Amino acid sequence: MHVLFIEPKFPTNQRQFVRGLQAAGARVTGIGEAPIEHLDDELKGWLYGYEQIGSVCDEGALLDTVRRVQAREWVDRMEATVEAHILPAARVRQAAGIPGTSVETAFLCRDKPAMKEVLRKNGVACAASDGVSSADEARAFAARVGFPIILKPRSGAGAADTERIDNAAQLERAIHAHGIDRGHSVAAEEFVEGHEGFYDTVTVNGEIAHDFMSHYYPGVLEAMRTRWITPYVITTNRLDVAGYDEVKVMGRRVNRALGIGTSATHMEWFFGPKGLKFAEIGCRPPGVSVWDLHSAANEIDLYREWGMAIVHGRAESPPSRRYAAAMVALRPTRDGRISGYEGVEEIQRRYGEAILDAHLPPPGTPTQPIEAGYMANAWVRLRHPDYDALREICGAIGQTIKVYAD
Repeated sequence: MHVLFIEPKFPTNQRQFVRGLQAAGARVTGIGEAPIEHLDDELKGWLYGYEQIGSVCDEGALLDTVRRVQAREWVDRMEATVEAHILPAARVRQAAGIPGTSVETAFLCRDKPAMKEVLRKNGVACAASDGVSSADEARAFAARVGFPIILKPRSGAGAADTERIDNAAQLERAIHAHGIDRGHSVAAEEFVEGHEGFYDTVTVNGEIAHDFMSHYYPGVLEAMRTRWITPYVITTNRLDVAGYDEVKVMGRRVNRALGIGTSATHMEWFFGPKGLKFAEIGCRPPGVSVWDLHSAANEIDLYREWGMAIVHGRAESPPSRRYAAAMVALRPTRDGRISGYEGVEEIQRRYGEAILDAHLPPPGTPTQPIEAGYMANAWVRLRHPDYDALREICGAIGQTIKVYAD
């Protein structure tokens, strides 16, 4: 099978999807923005061919590139795994006659108000939401739902440009800051109180072949706005407990309603006083290399499993469910440059057997804002056979390791 893969070089873990396709037996032609001489030898070794393009989101240029490849040889699939690439790839895929995620599915997984409208019609419990593009619409939504509410981009990912609004004065400031008073359309949502988690799958022909359940501590919006918090993500190995059954049923219903065929998915959910609520879904893998956690926890190569789904229409290796795995984000004390660390040796001594890997940028490295995400600065990844024990270790890391900046 000949597979076109969009942007194999950046972000860094994109190479793993190329490797997974190649390991599953595909010939992979990459389409990316970097010159080929900027690709390292390992990545080049996994690629069958490479086409440079000015922007992979330029649909006209992407279509021209795809048709140039098609003129040379048959193309079976075209895959994208970055949120911003999903819809352009779907439109080009349709124009070029290549099977895969449809434009309708890609749009619904990208546009939050449209997504939730479809899901409500299919019986999926969602927070109240709407698209608002004027000050009056934003005020009317807040009056109807009540504060707090959330404003976010219609097609954003993660917590980027997402804001919690607690009162009318904050809403007026946000209306101007988000450009709503100038006609810019954003997603307005009811704030849902409760615990936040996510459900990841590799889905084949509409059926879930692999699934993984994970938890945020604390929720993403709080984690990405509060420097003193050391947030972490845990993927559990207790997927068979009855408490997750409702999430699994929701996941299958969402996949069917949105027409997801053969694709990775990343579905976020809340559970609190109002019960289980759907948050959003992407027809793509999760960000920040969460698949590395799933792979380590379950002793499989999930990138290859995804490649098997694309190339052969099936999964091959069952997950072991032997471990829970976690990623702990370590925040610098301030923005600036990293000046040093405290507590690293103690954590290594106490929990070294559980540590998978770590990233500790050397002193002098410029810091990134905490809003940039879990892997923006320093981080540690771990696994342990007991979920509760792993949570305790994550808490200990947050209390012990300090990242100083000046």
